[in-house]
Amino acid sequence: MHERRPTIKSRHITWTESYVSHVERTARNGHRGAVVWFTGLSGSGKSTLSKLVEQELFARECHVYVLDGDNMRHGLNRDLGFSPEDRAENIRRVGEVANLLRDSGAICLTAFISPYRDDRARARALCGEHPFIEVYCQCDLAECERRDPRGLYRKARAGEIRQFTGISAPYEEPEDPELVLRTDRWPPHDCVERVIDTLAERGVLASPGGPETLPRGA
Repeated sequence: MHERRPTIKSRHITWTESYVSHVERTARNGHRGAVVWFTGLSGSGKSTLSKLVEQELFARECHVYVLDGDNMRHGLNRDLGFSPEDRAENIRRVGEVANLLRDSGAICLTAFISPYRDDRARARALCGEHPFIEVYCQCDLAECERRDPRGLYRKARAGEIRQFTGISAPYEEPEDPELVLRTDRWPPHDCVERVIDTLAERGVLASPGGPETLPRGA
């Protein structure tokens, strides 16, 4: 098991609360802040679905943003590789950023393989009692390899990529996710609808009655 959270090195910092409450943000936005965590093998549809869900929520005038695995490694996480330790740190940083976006009142969608249960559990714990929805993009390995738009599986099979999840590194399936999407069987439109329905069922999105129908204390 990886270390729960790195020790804070500075002794002279204090967490400060915003003067804008979660209730006020919810009333302004018409929805609660939330983290929607897409996880699954490479090629399972995480990035595609997260972007389609973002598009749908944006059309509904929601404050929404996708944190994508490759994009994060271009910037904030560019110093990290793919060892178990670096994977854990990658997801730790993503979890912190996602929670900050959630705290701002946005619906943050993340698209990361995030292969270890412990790391995903830590990301969930950061949100406390606020909405965290784990979405498992379940797809047979053979189908992921068949899709393989960038040839990553082929390179991994040839030994050109080391520690590749599903081939030479493990993937720990979620044990109790909020939603399982069979992305090798269901069309993207159906998967998007299931995510939107789950957001409504979990009280993230307002019912047709408007923001006032959201849970009190949101």
